[in-house]
Amino acid sequence: MQIVIVTGLSGAGKSTALRALEDIEFYCVDNIPVPLVNQMVDHLAHEGDRDKLAIAIDSRQRQNIAAWQGALGKLRSSGHRLEVMFLDASDEVLLRRFSETRRRHPLSGDDLSDGVRRDREVMAQLREGAAVVDTSNLTMHQLKSIIQDRYGGTGKLAVTLVSFGFKNGLPLEFNLVFDVRFLQNPYYEPNLTHLDGRDPEVAKFVLGPDGMEWLRQVEGLLRFTLPQFQKEGKLYVTVCVGCTGGRHRSVTIVEELRRRLGGEWDILVRHRDVERGV
Repeated sequence: MQIVIVTGLSGAGKSTALRALEDIEFYCVDNIPVPLVNQMVDHLAHEGDRDKLAIAIDSRQRQNIAAWQGALGKLRSSGHRLEVMFLDASDEVLLRRFSETRRRHPLSGDDLSDGVRRDREVMAQLREGAAVVDTSNLTMHQLKSIIQDRYGGTGKLAVTLVSFGFKNGLPLEFNLVFDVRFLQNPYYEPNLTHLDGRDPEVAKFVLGPDGMEWLRQVEGLLRFTLPQFQKEGKLYVTVCVGCTGGRHRSVTIVEELRRRLGGEWDILVRHRDVERGV
């Protein structure tokens, strides 16, 4: 069987992950007691009508976390294709999510911050060797897309391309950041300033000799780097391109990278600042 263990921090997106897997015909089980895991897998394998299984585990089973390593070892030795996916997020994001939903954190008691800290401690050993997905800056749709592409879709690495303006700060989540402020700025051209980088006239201005040479160099770098990320077990990579305001140069560059790389990787595009100040 293909078995995905969905684990991680409370509030990091486990419910979304299970729904995404269920939509691609995984049989999903939430927090089954550890002593029953191998028995359940044997039963499903014997029935023969299911070949994809997702099992969720979180800190509600904190007394049994240590036993999970043994259970995982037995599943692997039985010949099942097994992967552990660990969903993570920053403390700030987790605190905000619990505050907004008014859900009670399973380890919080009267102190939500302490609950998040304890959750990290309890789940730390399951993070080792897992495919880690940081959901801090992912929408539910993006997380679902990443999971389904990984386990039921194309199997390609999901690459998010983000354009942004440095004057508005760096994006919170990134693997690679490129600065294109050295390119000529369409903002100072009266007939271009009101447009954005998706407009053909702006793109023509940005993609002059310097812009095209920069793209050639960076495309080569990404074609080397992205497969290395995938070999390390990453499900997705975020590549950010910044200019001053995030409306012209970075937007054009991201759109052109999408066109060049889209055939080999699953590309998601986000123009963070394109509407600011409009």
